[in-house]
Amino acid sequence: MARLDASDLATRLGREAEAVCRHYLDAGRRQGNYWQVGDARNTPGRSMFVRLKETVKGPAGKWTDAATGEHGDLLDVIRESCGLIDFADVIGEARSFLSLPRPEPAPAPKERPGKPAPSGSAEAARRLFAMSKPISGTPVETYFRTRGITALHGTGNLRFHPRCYYRPDDHGPLETWPAMIAAVTDLNGRITGAHRTWLAPDGTDKAPVETQRKAMGDLLGHAVRFGVPGDVMAAGEGIESVLSVSQAIPDMAMAAALSAAHLAAVLFPETLRRLYVIRDNDPAGDGARDSLIERANAVGIEAIVLSPVLEDFNEDLRRLGLDTLRANLRGQLAPQDVARFMALAA
Repeated sequence: MARLDASDLATRLGREAEAVCRHYLDAGRRQGNYWQVGDARNTPGRSMFVRLKETVKGPAGKWTDAATGEHGDLLDVIRESCGLIDFADVIGEARSFLSLPRPEPAPAPKERPGKPAPSGSAEAARRLFAMSKPISGTPVETYFRTRGITALHGTGNLRFHPRCYYRPDDHGPLETWPAMIAAVTDLNGRITGAHRTWLAPDGTDKAPVETQRKAMGDLLGHAVRFGVPGDVMAAGEGIESVLSVSQAIPDMAMAAALSAAHLAAVLFPETLRRLYVIRDNDPAGDGARDSLIERANAVGIEAIVLSPVLEDFNEDLRRLGLDTLRANLRGQLAPQDVARFMALAA
């Protein structure tokens, strides 16, 4: 997607005003054609009204705080609710949001289906994601920080569930653990699956269970996506590895396919012209790399491999540091992409 100016972004956000409010103002609720909340900082209350549909009174996305007289658009909501200072960060967050999955609002209790979604289905994945909450201030944020991942803008397709079911096998007892819930989406942003990473209660490590990660739903060809893909993007296996690369190249769109087999099958956006393949130093990673490169080249997409120094890029980030990781990646990018994606990351 081409870069958008502030006016264009505000208009685009207005077209999805309810989704913006559900994401950034989740302390509020819908009342008719308005979203009602305490203020633009997502304080519980009823004094601020966000117009959800265009009317004769004005466009969707415009809001007024009756208590203070403040008013604005959805870019102001993003700034205030996220605590952002630099307008460039607001623009970046808005552009990232426009690529996020949009789960359907949960039906009212009387409309809710009488039976649960089939276990492991795409519908069950969508419901799990909808029941989870943003990761800010949760054990998921702690978990990432222990792994050196501190820049978490554009990660709205990652959420936190405080008591996610875990069963070690078909006959084992049902347990609950905190978990990171990642939305797996298709190229249109529709949730097709979910990936669960069970965590220790304080978030300092994964949970002490036998299988710490499990996926559900329709995964083939799809991925956990970060950023808006255009003519250049990067794709890898694990969420932690992909986000480690994103620490050094924060403006490049990325996708985590969750396994070597799924990386080899990930689908390409129509606009893609150059693909960076984030590899792990293992035989399965090499096989996925070769298959993905072959598929990309067959449809005219240039494929470039990004290789870590150690086992994977998260290990590089934790043991070698961000500066060394950035220098290693700088040497592997096409020169035009260094200027485009890394000029402001040094």
